[in-house]
Amino acid sequence: MARDTTSHLHIRKRLLTVFCFMLFLMLALVVRLGWIQFVLAGELTEKAWEQWNRTITARSSRGNICDRHGRLLAGSATVETVVALPPQIEDPLFTARVLSPVLEMSEDRIYELITQKRASVYVKRKVEEDMAREIRLLNLPGITFTQETKRFYPNGTLLSQLLGFVGMDQGWSGLEIYFEEDLKGRDGSIVFPTDNLGRAIPGAHRFVPPKEGRDLYLTIDETIQFIVERELSRAMLEHNPTRVMALAVNPQSGELLAAASKPDFNPNNYNDYDKQYWRLFPVTDTFEPGSTFKLITLAAAVEENLYRENEGFYCPGHATISGYTIRCWTSDRGGHGSINYLEAVLSSCNPAFMFLGERLGAQKLFDYIRAFGFGTKTGLDYPGEGAGLIFRPAQVGPLELATTSFGQGVSVTPLQQVMAVSAIANGGYLLRPQLVKEIREVDGRPVRESDKEVIRQVISRDTARRVALIMEEVVLEGSGVNAAVEGYRIAGKTGTAQKVGPGGVYIPGEYILSFIGFAPLEDPQVLIYVAVDGAKRGPQWGSQVSAPLFQAMMKDILSYLEIPPDKVVGEEKVRMVKVPALHGLSVDEAGALLDMEGLILKLVGFRGMIVDQTPKAGAEVPLHTSIIVYLEDLWREEESGTITMPDLLGMTIKDAGEILGRLGLKMEPSGSGVAVQQEPPPGIGIRKGQTVKVYFSSPLQ
Repeated sequence: MARDTTSHLHIRKRLLTVFCFMLFLMLALVVRLGWIQFVLAGELTEKAWEQWNRTITARSSRGNICDRHGRLLAGSATVETVVALPPQIEDPLFTARVLSPVLEMSEDRIYELITQKRASVYVKRKVEEDMAREIRLLNLPGITFTQETKRFYPNGTLLSQLLGFVGMDQGWSGLEIYFEEDLKGRDGSIVFPTDNLGRAIPGAHRFVPPKEGRDLYLTIDETIQFIVERELSRAMLEHNPTRVMALAVNPQSGELLAAASKPDFNPNNYNDYDKQYWRLFPVTDTFEPGSTFKLITLAAAVEENLYRENEGFYCPGHATISGYTIRCWTSDRGGHGSINYLEAVLSSCNPAFMFLGERLGAQKLFDYIRAFGFGTKTGLDYPGEGAGLIFRPAQVGPLELATTSFGQGVSVTPLQQVMAVSAIANGGYLLRPQLVKEIREVDGRPVRESDKEVIRQVISRDTARRVALIMEEVVLEGSGVNAAVEGYRIAGKTGTAQKVGPGGVYIPGEYILSFIGFAPLEDPQVLIYVAVDGAKRGPQWGSQVSAPLFQAMMKDILSYLEIPPDKVVGEEKVRMVKVPALHGLSVDEAGALLDMEGLILKLVGFRGMIVDQTPKAGAEVPLHTSIIVYLEDLWREEESGTITMPDLLGMTIKDAGEILGRLGLKMEPSGSGVAVQQEPPPGIGIRKGQTVKVYFSSPLQ
């Protein structure tokens, strides 16, 4: 009986153990199911979704870039991208062979792409419409399309360096890369379910629309930009420089109205151009400013009551500082002689400004230089802005103080100069330059609006007014007379800076010729800086090259903006100038002489002394008339009746015809505008009486 009871208890224990084990197992399964259902549900659902659904990215459209009036500068167009769905391709070899000639790709490369272990793969992106149509006609299984956008620039090279360009998926330079996060938007997708073999299930596609990028509205005015670039293109033809550059700004607000440099590039096919032309030189590059920097020394001296217009000064043509002889540009003629300080400013006398710098002292002068914004970036919304370089206090000795006072030995950007002179134009306030006026969502809702930003007051309003009036005298009677615009009061300053080469050594005969000025004087609305770097044709004077360039830009911009003149045009008697005798003079001597008369020198020939001129000496001509001079190398002594073919590029039909007629040659013109090509080319011998073919075109065509 006891054995039966013991056996029964043992069975019950075993059953209880099994029951407990089963209960534990059931609880474990319940916990596991709960874990899967509630904790892992999202992850498993996502994995399942990935297994039975396929996704093709739908690229977002980049935001537009427009000028201040809403005119399109950069936009996006819808294009097709060829996509392969490898699981659905029945015959990869056949598909690759058929696609190869249409896509202009190798069969091996296409085969490699379409046999990848992926749900979808790009075969060729952003194809032309004709190519997409031809592929559709092939009706190949597993080959489909998705839509993307392709950037286009409707104005070609216009504003190219500021806008930059877009690579396959993102901005690579200029504003396109600086505002990438605003412009790019958010990608969407095309989602479709597939069966166990990866084949699409018809009629179950789902489209997740992309979000378009934001639009940029710039402070730039497209028309002003065109005017500026037109004149820069003309300067490239006429003077054959290494580069030219210009900035136009509203000095009251700090808004950039135009920004350009040449050579440039076409962002629609940027790979066809040298990368060095992708950047905007007047913002990114630095160089010695030359005489335009004298305005800073002048403003500091006026503010500190150290400048007296009628005070006498004697310029012998040079000054010796710490054992170094620094020459004035008039040193070949013995200097300016006895002049007062107003005359010293009008004639841009280096020794006079060195003396002003000495009066100020290193501490004060460099305090003003820094206060005007030199040595630091302006904060412009553009990548790669230069900061420039000025001497640190410990580096400044008598020589550094002297050279800095007239713009040598320091390195600045044109943008810094523009903002500094804007402070003179607007009453003494240094502003932050504005480039983006507004950023808007695609529905037009603004997300950022730019306002005038005052950094600091640099000089008093009275000082700014006095310096502006002196700058007006520079244009009326001084080195800037060729920048005058009839009917308007213009304030300006010329600059001629010798270029610095490797190792800080000045390059003989190479200059950066510049001019900076604003108008109208009483209420400045436009300030323009223009520079011609390394001109290889024509005189090497800012007053002869950059001042006329400034005048051409300012005249058309004031007219476009409908800014009324200060005086009725034609009310005053036209200022007539007697043409000086230039025969037997060098080019530099003639340039200096014409500078003082407000006439422009045009060279015909390559070297030697002047042997003839048009108009003749003694003739009375209006201010700003071009005086054409002929150099002695035109006539070849070794071959009677043979002359050296002159360089006509950049000349008008009238000037080219007059020159060829004077040399006994005939002209066969073609087109209109300025000369862009000639046959025979410059420099070769040509017999009198021969015909020269000259092709004319607009500089921006």
